Amino acid sequence: MADRTALVITDMVNTYEHEDAHLLLPSVREALPGVRRLIERARAGGTEVIYVNDNFGRWRSHHDELLDTVLSGPYADLVEPIRPDDDSLFVVKARHSAFYETPLEYLLRQHGIGRIVLSGQVTEQCILYSALDAHIRHVEVSVVKDAVAHIHPDLASAALRMMERNMGAHLATSGDPELRL
Repeated sequence: MADRTALVITDMVNTYEHEDAHLLLPSVREALPGVRRLIERARAGGTEVIYVNDNFGRWRSHHDELLDTVLSGPYADLVEPIRPDDDSLFVVKARHSAFYETPLEYLLRQHGIGRIVLSGQVTEQCILYSALDAHIRHVEVSVVKDAVAHIHPDLASAALRMMERNMGAHLATSGDPELRL
């Protein structure tokens, strides 16, 4: 049985060049300290840190190129504090779910990971769909409320309730000592 945990950071390597960015950015700034705390906790405890990220339609890009693009853009301050290190794993996705047509499920199995801690963006979209896909794959899920960003606060609240009630997700905060990392 897979009993290890991984921290999954969703879509935080981002250029914010999309139509809802102006609604998302304030929430990203609020969530950033929580994401940073999670990364520090995970790295200190030897927990795998997996970045799952859109590729912005750049199908010939690799993760270093995506990171370079973002770090040379106007929102580098939102990525620099949480950038992947040399030990971080990186999965590129094209759709909302971190699992949909990606190698994430295989990676988790290969590393003996049966629990994921979700952070990143967007709560009511990619986080919700990733939690659902984890649930149907029998992967335990925790969602860190102060480390996820949203576009619409009302939909994010509803999404968190759905993840907890319908998917059995554990809701936590980044400083919660009960959060298994």
